[in-house]
Amino acid sequence: MSWSILSPILIVGSALLFIALERRWPYDRAQKFFREGFWSDLLLYSLAQSYLLGLAIAWLIETIDSSTGLSRLRLVSDWPVWVQVLFFLVTHDLYIYLFHRAQHASPFLWRIHEAHHSTTSVDWLSGSRSHALEIMINQTIEFAPIVLLGAPPEVAIIKGTMDAVWGMYIHSNIDVRSGFLQRFINGPEMHRWHHALEIRDGVNFATKLAIWDWIFGTAHLPATKPAAYGIDDVVFPSGYLRQHLFAFRRRRARPALSQDAARAA
Repeated sequence: MSWSILSPILIVGSALLFIALERRWPYDRAQKFFREGFWSDLLLYSLAQSYLLGLAIAWLIETIDSSTGLSRLRLVSDWPVWVQVLFFLVTHDLYIYLFHRAQHASPFLWRIHEAHHSTTSVDWLSGSRSHALEIMINQTIEFAPIVLLGAPPEVAIIKGTMDAVWGMYIHSNIDVRSGFLQRFINGPEMHRWHHALEIRDGVNFATKLAIWDWIFGTAHLPATKPAAYGIDDVVFPSGYLRQHLFAFRRRRARPALSQDAARAA
């Protein structure tokens, strides 16, 4: 069976499996299945946005390749497929970790990451809520090297399938206890703390490989449970279009200092 057929089967099958595991072993028993924003996340973010951005990113990469001819160099074509997948997985995962940290540190980049943190329920579907510009940047940087270095099409499909399945897993409301494996392979145990309302500076930026957080000192895995999820410094709107436009709102001006405060400063 080709990967073009196997990929959607694996993604849909994994979604159904995570849903079943959330019902059987929930981490947060009070969390609703049809929570706020469910249909927008499923129909607009997961399906419509993913499809349209996939077409746009494919066109952009094809345009780059047609003007540069880099893929004809076939720099990785002779590597075994599993080595290519591993190479792109590790290198892209490190990039995502570093870019993710930059998004939390930069007010500008935070604007296009804010939507991802706006959900107050973390579950198998909530990871799909990401601003289109964020997806455009990350997935172009992810898939362009795969094409331009001459990897066969199945490498991109395998990598994309892993992204989709792992994204659902790390956001799932499953009471997972992976023990020492959480030092190497990321899961919901650590990633739910990345969405915790009480975490202000950002922790657990890794996606697939938790080693980056442990190496760079951003790991956070307490024995307690998060108090809540989401953001509390702004009132984030509902609705797909309004959530996208919210990233371009006017920045609030800092209040003017009084004369006494200005002299003291």
